[in-house]
Amino acid sequence: MTLRMNSLRQPTVRCRMRIGFAAAALLVASISPALAELDADTAERIAALRNDARAHEHGEGVPRDPARAAALYCEASRLGDAEAQFNLGWMYANGRGIPRDNRMASLFFGMAAEQGHEYARKMLAFVGPSGSTVELPECMRDPPTIVTWEMLNPPPPPIEDDFVAATPDQMRAAVLVRKLAPEYRVSPMLALAIIRAESNFDPNARSPKNALGLMQLIPETAARFNVKKPFDPVQNVRGGLAYLRWLLAYFQGNVPLVAAAYNAGEGTVEKYRGIPPYAETRAYVQRIKSYFRRDSHPFDSAVTDPSPELPRIGAGTAH
Repeated sequence: MTLRMNSLRQPTVRCRMRIGFAAAALLVASISPALAELDADTAERIAALRNDARAHEHGEGVPRDPARAAALYCEASRLGDAEAQFNLGWMYANGRGIPRDNRMASLFFGMAAEQGHEYARKMLAFVGPSGSTVELPECMRDPPTIVTWEMLNPPPPPIEDDFVAATPDQMRAAVLVRKLAPEYRVSPMLALAIIRAESNFDPNARSPKNALGLMQLIPETAARFNVKKPFDPVQNVRGGLAYLRWLLAYFQGNVPLVAAAYNAGEGTVEKYRGIPPYAETRAYVQRIKSYFRRDSHPFDSAVTDPSPELPRIGAGTAH
């Protein structure tokens, strides 16, 4: 089929998006590589949600129900699936079974783009920025955080240390962390969990985003905490511990939020008022929780004021 157009009029954005959708769907991966890092139950749930959503969107084996499809895509989006985020953005951009809303389309295209979804990045050029006032839909909000007395008054970091070094790098890191962590009032086990997830104890590790050393400090974080030589293990660990101490105060000892912020930045956690809907970050938080099996950690309130978004996160109003 030949698409004809005159020289004075271009196809509308909506038309161009529809023309390219079928081809684009063939170009994007069905599952983000980051999903492989999620626990098996979460990855399986995401796959089931997305498949069910597609069936309802296109009427494949079930009655066509775009509203149901959008709800299922939204739940998968909350769990971090970039493809579901893209599909939901597409539905908002075209008004397919839900009201057309370019700001919501931009919000979901942006989520997918931040996870590396190439076609979502291109779609952002069509729909424009979402703006800072767009609220996440209810289906994107995590269950409310239940604040308990124990969370407000957590016990001191555990004295017991069940980390067993198996390699020379692990042994050197463990000795260094156990020596320095008390100075920053950070549990050695939490610091070692971060190192394990970040660099797997390689003091010379460098990520594609230029995060460096044992605790994978990006240049901005290194400068923020006065780390001049990020590949020097002592300086690197001191910088990472200082950042953890700050995050613990900022999020008042909430370990999942601290882990999410260490991976994605505290601003991103605040933007989504909770663990961001990124598969990589959600898998990262799961890993930290598997290594450091506590949801709360003591913090020094004198280090910094708490995040202004904490009340909204705690109430579960816009996770």
